[in-house]
Amino acid sequence: MRSSLICYTLLAYIAALTSATALTYKLAPNEKACFFTYNEQKGAKMAFYFAVQTGGSFDVDYSVAGPNDKVILDGSKERQGDFVFTANEVGEYRFCFNNEMSTFAEKMVDFEIALENEARAQLPAKQGTSPEQTSVLEESIMKLSAQLSTINRNQKYFRTRENRNFSTVRSTERRIFNFSIIESLMMVTMAGLQVFIVRFFFQGARKGYV
Repeated sequence: MRSSLICYTLLAYIAALTSATALTYKLAPNEKACFFTYNEQKGAKMAFYFAVQTGGSFDVDYSVAGPNDKVILDGSKERQGDFVFTANEVGEYRFCFNNEMSTFAEKMVDFEIALENEARAQLPAKQGTSPEQTSVLEESIMKLSAQLSTINRNQKYFRTRENRNFSTVRSTERRIFNFSIIESLMMVTMAGLQVFIVRFFFQGARKGYV
């Protein structure tokens, strides 16, 4: 019972530090999609991560704008990105993906928008514990949170690589299959052409004897 309570307290403490939204969106050809998040505190840290999982050349245009439509980040034909910036203004922030460069290819984009407050939540104090012990526990929790974030980002990176490699394998298999079909048709065509030429020569030789 005590261990469950401790785990719940740790998770609640970590959740109080970060508010995140992870989504997967299918971006149609010639489409521009925007997502919004509201910042209520000046100086908060915003983390923005995205990766194109499938479609085309695995690239997309992106932009991040603040409350006054001031562009904070932008890029073109990027496969993935991982950014952290300080939100100096209170208001709505806009995160956009643009696929207008693609005429036929739709793209699957994984992205995450995290709002990290710098103020730390207070752990519930227990009788008989000193402030030094509480501080050590807080630092341990912060290190654990950072390690979990690193593991999460590594998993996303490996997932992106797996999807891209699998797409390359499927494309290679498709090309090999198409090449095999073309090669078989060419062999059948050449065999038929050889039969036709041989028959033509023999028919011509018989006419000469007549």
